[in-house]
Amino acid sequence: MTGKATSKDPVSGPEETAPEPAKVPTTEPSGEVAALPSTGEEQALEPQEPASQAPTPAAPAAPEAPVATKPAPLSEDVPSAPRLLTVEDVSHNSVTVSWEPPERLGKLGMKGYVLEFCREGASEWVPVNTQPVMVTQQTVRNLALGDKIFLRVTAVNSAGSGPPAVLAQAVLVQDIIEAPKIRVPRHLRQTYIRQVGEPINLQIPFQGKPKPQASWTHNGHALDSQRVSVRSGDQDSIFFIRSAQRSDSGCYELTVRLEGLEAKATIDILVIEKPGPPSSIKILDVWGCNAALEWTPPQDTGNTELLGYTVQKADKKTGQWFTVLERYHPTTCTISDLIIGNSYSFRVFSENLCGLSDSATATKEFAHIRKTEITAKLKGFTERDFSEAPSFTQPLADHTSTPGYSTQLFCSVRASPKPKIIWMKNNMDIRGDPKYRALSEQGVCTLEIRKPSPFDSGVYTCKAINVLGEASVDCRLEVKGEGLRSLASQDPHLLTCSVSSSLSHALKSNGGGWSEETDLLQVPRMQGHWFLVDGPLFRGYLRSLPVPTATAQLEKAQEGQWDCGR
Repeated sequence: MTGKATSKDPVSGPEETAPEPAKVPTTEPSGEVAALPSTGEEQALEPQEPASQAPTPAAPAAPEAPVATKPAPLSEDVPSAPRLLTVEDVSHNSVTVSWEPPERLGKLGMKGYVLEFCREGASEWVPVNTQPVMVTQQTVRNLALGDKIFLRVTAVNSAGSGPPAVLAQAVLVQDIIEAPKIRVPRHLRQTYIRQVGEPINLQIPFQGKPKPQASWTHNGHALDSQRVSVRSGDQDSIFFIRSAQRSDSGCYELTVRLEGLEAKATIDILVIEKPGPPSSIKILDVWGCNAALEWTPPQDTGNTELLGYTVQKADKKTGQWFTVLERYHPTTCTISDLIIGNSYSFRVFSENLCGLSDSATATKEFAHIRKTEITAKLKGFTERDFSEAPSFTQPLADHTSTPGYSTQLFCSVRASPKPKIIWMKNNMDIRGDPKYRALSEQGVCTLEIRKPSPFDSGVYTCKAINVLGEASVDCRLEVKGEGLRSLASQDPHLLTCSVSSSLSHALKSNGGGWSEETDLLQVPRMQGHWFLVDGPLFRGYLRSLPVPTATAQLEKAQEGQWDCGR
């Protein structure tokens, strides 16, 4: 009975009692004992130790001798006991503890801490670290499952070791039970959608100590091991299907159990594929440029909801399909803007998350867009008569020119139909004369006189004639120069004229006509004609002779002012 009591004393009591170091005849425990007399419990238990070991009284006397010979260090030199010694973690083979630094470090400072443990039923304190370390958390490893150990930590400096901080109760080395917990990934918290033929690979992490047991069910039933592979580890469970089928859709439940505790997580998996085409389609009506269609939903939606329908049209001539509606939800529609005279066929696809159906349902007949008969209602219309007799909007203007420089005469006429334009000089038609060029463009009449001479002076007339009438305007052109001199008829029987001061003319009455003899002094050859100023031009001729004389005869004689020119 006494031996059992002594063996239990270091275990049941706090580690500050003196009997443990008393049983170990080593200098290190005796030194620790010398540092412990400050506690009252140790002084009270020391007299009982020799009583329990009465057959061997010499054993306790051995450790007491060093204590008497070696004085204990002063309390101001050694540090005080560490504070708040706490168990942080316990596993099947280790215990982790932590503490706070002592309030008093001593005059000589700190070297570190020494952690020791003692198994229940034993009296020897085993150091975890042989040398002091400056850490406030340590782990005791290589323990046996089911052991109970006491732990203490001591602050050490150059003066020695301070009083230890001891755990009040023994620590049982065992697995701490951690309630199981499943952490479902975010993308699996909603329906997980896969297409037919794709693999399904899910990794679901969980927590729990010791290792929990994981199991899966599909819609409340066990999994088919031929289709589904499951591998569970310490921290996760992997769910794998090589090729998904629509039958794999459903609710999968993961259960994690640990010593009466369990956690569950539900994952919804949906395996889908492309839908089938609509069952039937028909043309309800065709009017104007519009066609009305109607179809029935497909029998197979691909194991998911439809996103809508795609409607296409094709012209009978080209056969090319064009999309007119996409993701259209109703089963009736009206196709507009069809071309008149063409014939159209229509087809409809179904669509879900996988895409359009592989085939479409097309109409059997064509929609003919016919031309509508249009009756024109003509209103009474009075045709306007634009016929108009010629009238000059811009008359000719008198003009003065210089010999040798071409000049132009302008006027504008308005008439419908287009009038005939005739130019005259001194009331004589000058068409066909190469000296003149007549132009008419958009009612603007132009007469160009090329390199005029004083002979070209006179009255010019522009006459416009059409079926409705005629109109005329005139102007006077004067070409100033010394090459022409007017000849005044002072004597009705004699007219004289000189050309360039080298010609002299003699007109004599000759049997009802006029004859002219002209001396050509320095002109080897000349041609000219006589004309009456402000009167009609009489036909005559100028006859050149081998001698420098010329005779001009007039068929008729008329008194007045005559001009002679080359």
